[in-house]
Amino acid sequence: MDTPITTTLAADPAEASFDIVARQDAAEADIAALKSDVTEVKARVDRIAVAAQRPVISGATPAPEVKGFVDGYLRRGSTLELKSLSGAVPSDGGYAVPREIDALIARQLTDISPIRAIAQVVRTGSAGYRKLIATGGTASGWVSETAGRPETNTPDFAEIAPPTGELYANPAASQAMLDDAAFDLETWLAGEIAMEFARAEGTAFVNGSGVNQPRGFLSGPSSEEFDAERPFGTLQFVASGDAAGLGASPDGTLIDVVHTLKAAHRQGASWVMNSATLAEVRKLKTADGAFLWQPGMVEGQPDRLLGYPVVEAEDMPDIAGGTTPIAFGNFRAGYLIAERTATQILRDPFTNKPFVHFYATKRVGGQVLDGNAIKLLKITV
Repeated sequence: MDTPITTTLAADPAEASFDIVARQDAAEADIAALKSDVTEVKARVDRIAVAAQRPVISGATPAPEVKGFVDGYLRRGSTLELKSLSGAVPSDGGYAVPREIDALIARQLTDISPIRAIAQVVRTGSAGYRKLIATGGTASGWVSETAGRPETNTPDFAEIAPPTGELYANPAASQAMLDDAAFDLETWLAGEIAMEFARAEGTAFVNGSGVNQPRGFLSGPSSEEFDAERPFGTLQFVASGDAAGLGASPDGTLIDVVHTLKAAHRQGASWVMNSATLAEVRKLKTADGAFLWQPGMVEGQPDRLLGYPVVEAEDMPDIAGGTTPIAFGNFRAGYLIAERTATQILRDPFTNKPFVHFYATKRVGGQVLDGNAIKLLKITV
């Protein structure tokens, strides 16, 4: 038998109205509190998600695998916490560093390696990298909706296989430094490796021979012929008009260099030269006395020449007869760097006691990707 539902009403209507308002206020307060709690929880989840994606930096609590690698292997030489790369042992080239340390090395390397900062970088899981480039043959045209499609030409391809070599660095620290818990071994090691890698890369990406190292963009063939006339992989140069210098009208020559590059490639193009060449270029003026070079107006912005950023690469040659001291182009389209993802480190406490050496290796390759995207200024008549 159903029990009848009874509702008790206050005898005084005013009291009943007050009671309803009080309940409404209490409900609204509860809802506001719930919203506040939800907002706080969401903010915490967002902070956790951001922290999980951020590489480990100095002063932060490292991930367990990073702590085991740094405190176990790098400081003490213990291999109990390590997982070697593909079953590797120290005699096979060392251990792959955790991705947090690898990311720290890569970030610092990009900051101090001039060509890496502007080129196209591809990371691979194997030692070799190959890419097919269409060099022509594909035709296009216009037809009506129902018209037949004419047969197109067979496309031509060229294979890009950047020459690679093993890049190595061998920084050393005393055992006393390693025993000091306050010594930030992770940041120090990443900085030392990045600096040594950057020095070697700077030379190879500009002048590398392609034998057990990348092939630099100045090591390949060059010609005065225009884009449609040169063989694939050959860079175009503009003559300075002077056998020993920039010529009588260097501002006009630099403008010629800019406009030999197609408009599509000029979006994102930059100048590359060393400090000695830049010192000469900074003195150049137009006919009305304005400097061609303009400093960056905001901190962090690059200096500009004819409106395009200037990158200093000390491995570029000085101004002299027969050299190419200035390059201009879209290096992200014109030069390819292919590198193996993981850096490997071998701890060596025996070779130079009482110092501990950290032998770091990485396979890196490089080659001109599109010869039409880079132009050179050559000191010649």
